[in-house]
Amino acid sequence: MTKDHKETNSMPFTRRGFMAATAAGGMTLAIGSRSALAQADDTIKVGFISPRTGPLAGFGQTDGYVLDLARKALAGGLQAGGKTWKVEIIDQDTQSDPSRAGQLAKDLINNRGIDLMLAVSTPETINPVADACEAAGVPCLSTVMPWEAWYFGRGAKPGAPSPFKWTYHFGFGVGEFHKTYVSQWNLIKTNKKVGVMYPNDADGNAIRANLAPLLAKDGFTIVDPGPYENGTSDYSAQIALFKREGVEIFSSFPIPPDFAAFWRQAAQQGLTRKIKICQVAKTGLFPSDIEALGKLGVNVSSAAYWHKAFPYKSTLTGVSGTELADGYEATSGKQWTQQLGASLSLLDAGFDALKASTDVKSKEAVAKALSTLKTTTIAGKVDFTSGPVANVSPGPIIGTQWVKAPEGSKFALDYVVTENVTDPNVPASGKLIPYNG
Repeated sequence: MTKDHKETNSMPFTRRGFMAATAAGGMTLAIGSRSALAQADDTIKVGFISPRTGPLAGFGQTDGYVLDLARKALAGGLQAGGKTWKVEIIDQDTQSDPSRAGQLAKDLINNRGIDLMLAVSTPETINPVADACEAAGVPCLSTVMPWEAWYFGRGAKPGAPSPFKWTYHFGFGVGEFHKTYVSQWNLIKTNKKVGVMYPNDADGNAIRANLAPLLAKDGFTIVDPGPYENGTSDYSAQIALFKREGVEIFSSFPIPPDFAAFWRQAAQQGLTRKIKICQVAKTGLFPSDIEALGKLGVNVSSAAYWHKAFPYKSTLTGVSGTELADGYEATSGKQWTQQLGASLSLLDAGFDALKASTDVKSKEAVAKALSTLKTTTIAGKVDFTSGPVANVSPGPIIGTQWVKAPEGSKFALDYVVTENVTDPNVPASGKLIPYNG
C-alpha cells in the first residue's frame, strides 16, 4: 500500500472530528432513549401471578387459556382517560412456593415497572405478593382465598382501621362459607357431628377461628383434632377420633396431596362408610383432583366461587360462563374448572379499575380507582365501597357436588350446583346425594 493511498483513505483525528462523532453518537442514544420512553409511556404493564405448577397447580391449570382470551381482547389496546393504551400482561408461575411468589412480585415491581399487580389463588400465592406490593406502593388486586386469611392474616386487627393503602381483595369469606355449609348440610339428615381438618396455615387458621364457632352456634358439633402440618403422611389419630365420636359430616381445607392421603386412609380404616357429607374446600375444586381419588371421589361435596351456570358475562372479553367453559374444553380437551371464571373475573375487575382511573400511569390514581370500584364480572358483583372492612369486597360461594356423569358423557364426573344461598341468581341443578349413598 502506498503512502498516497494511506492519506486518501485515512481521516485525521481532530478535535472537530471528535466532537462531531460524539454529537452523532449522543443523538443516536437520545433518539433510542426517547423511543424506549415513548413506548413505555404508551404501554400499561400488568403483572399476573398464579400457581401453574407444584401442589397447587390445579388453580393455575386454566390460566394460559384465560390469559390468551384477555390478550386477544386487549390486542387493539385499552381505552382509558381519553387515550388508547397498549397493554402488556406479564404472567409468572409461583411453582406453589410462597417465597418464590414474593420474589416474582419484587422482580415485576423493581425490574419490569408494572403499573398494576394481579394475584390469584390461595394465601401461599396472594399474601406474599400483596405484602410486596404494599411495601413498594404498587396497586394490587387479588381473588380466590378467604378474605379473612388475606386481611387478618397480613396483620390487620378487628375493629381497627385498615393498614393497607395499595392492596385490595375480592371474593368469598367465612360468612359465605357459613351460609353455604349450613344450607348444604341441612339438605341431608345427619347427627350434625362434623369432623374438621384445618391445617396449620393461613386458610386453616382463619377458618378455625371464624367458621367453626359460627357452625357451632347453628347446632353442629365440631370435632377438631387440632391443626396438622401440610405434608402430614399419617392421619390415623384423626381418623380414630372421628370414628370414636361418630361424625357423619367431614369438612376440610387441605392442599390436594394431603386430602388424597387422608381420604384413602379414611377408607382403609372404615371411616368413609360412616360419612354422609364429605365437604372439601381448596381441594375438591377441580375434576383432576377428584378423578385421582377414583371411586372415593364420587359424591364428594365442594363449593364453587365460580360455575359455568353463573349468569354473568366477562366485562373484558364479553364471553358468558357457558362460552368460557365450552371454549376451554374444545381448546384443551380437558374438563372445565371453576378457576376459569375466577381468573377471568380478576382480569375483568383489574382492567375495569384501570379504565376508571384518572391516570393509569399514576399508582395513586389506580389505587384510588380500586378503592371505589363497582362492577359485575363474570363471577358476579365486585364492590369495594360497601365491604365488611376496607380493601375487601365479599363474593359468593355456591354449594356443589361431584357426581357420576350420565352415560355417554365426555367426562366421568358432573359438577352440579346443589344450593345457591349466597347468590340466588345461580340456578341449582341437582339434589345433594349422601356420600355413602
